[in-house]
Order: sequence, then structure tokens, then C-alpha cells
Amino acid sequence: MYFLYLILLVALVFVVHSILPTYYNKIFNKDIVRTTGQTNKIMLTFDDGPDDRYIHELLEVLDQNQVKASFFMVAENAQKNKMVVEKILGAGHRVGLHSWQHKNAMLYSYPYTKKDFENSYRIMKDLGLDQMLYRPPWGHTNIFSNHFVKKYGMKMIYWDVMAEDWEAQASPESIRKKLLDRTGPTSIICLHDAGENSGGAVGAPKNTIEALRLAIPELKAKGYEFILP
Repeated sequence: MYFLYLILLVALVFVVHSILPTYYNKIFNKDIVRTTGQTNKIMLTFDDGPDDRYIHELLEVLDQNQVKASFFMVAENAQKNKMVVEKILGAGHRVGLHSWQHKNAMLYSYPYTKKDFENSYRIMKDLGLDQMLYRPPWGHTNIFSNHFVKKYGMKMIYWDVMAEDWEAQASPESIRKKLLDRTGPTSIICLHDAGENSGGAVGAPKNTIEALRLAIPELKAKGYEFILP
């Protein structure tokens, strides 16, 4: 009987600590940006990088199509690729934060959450970022996340379009089709510019890059304009 009570207690703590904050932020929190709110103006965003193996070709595609994007970086990856961060910023793109080590906030308590934000903020400030955008991995948060977002003056940005571009079975055509089918007049698109180092399939960003070669002109032809936050 005590074991049953213990299980129920653990479940209740998890719901309060992780489930409720995550879905509050995903659905109800008015401080979080989920769409652009501007008709026919969409955002292109990338998570998990920077990854030196793919970023240069991706930046070429964006430049060829005159598109500016937002890159939500894992702070440890950004720290290891300072020249890449400088190149992205120099090209007129935005850089945001995607946590310190790409860990799921739902599974971590106050001490790690505090360390996550402290270390991330220090690293990104050292890279020259003052006004910080933030996107939690998988969109998952815990009961402490919003406190630190406010403490460090961050703006939390989610998305309303994904194309499962990280999956091993994804192809340029499957990604392209999902982008065209799912993107609406106020969409924020979330893609990924890193592979297996952040949980994606090996080489997955190559499919994303090839899909964007086709999808960006087609999205523009629909009358969509790419904007920054």
C-alpha cells in the first residue's frame, strides 16, 4: 500500500513539476511567441547547432534566396564554434539560445535548471548577445523555467510548423512537402541544423538543406515573406 502511495506521490510531483508547466507554456502562456501574428510573414528557425559540417552550405542557401533566419543554439555548441556564430551574426541572422546542453527540462530539478540558465547566459553574453531569444529543447519546461526566462530578460519563442527533418527516414522531398503543406500565413517554422550530436539522424541536415533549396522559392511564390523576431 505504501508503495502505491509512493508511486502516486511521484506521479503528482511530475505532473506539477513538468507536465503542467510544459503545456501551460505550449498552449496558454501569452508571453510566449508561437506565430508571427503578421499575415503572410513567416519565420524560419533552426535548432540544435551550430554544426560546422552543415552550417556553411545552409548559409549559402539562405543567402542565395535572400532569407534571414533565427538559429537557436545549444550554448556548449556555440562556445565551441565561435567563428561560426560570428559568421551567422555577420550575415544578418538572429542567434538565440536552445539550452546549455540540450537536456530535457521536464526531467531536471531546480539546481540543474539554475545551472542551465546561468551557464547558457554567460556563454551567449560572451559571444556578444544582449537581447536573448530562448527556445527550450522539445518545447519542454519545468516549474522553474519561466522564472529564469524572466530573470535573464529572455523572449521565449516556440513554433507551429515542424517537418520531422531530424528523422533517419526523412528525405528532401518529404521535408519539402511537409513545409508546403503545413506552413500558413503566420507560421514559425522549426527545422534543425545539427545531426546526431543533438539527437537527430546522422547527416540529417543535408536533407534539410536540399529541401530548402526547393521549398523557399515555393513559399515565396505563395506570397510569404521571411522575417526575423
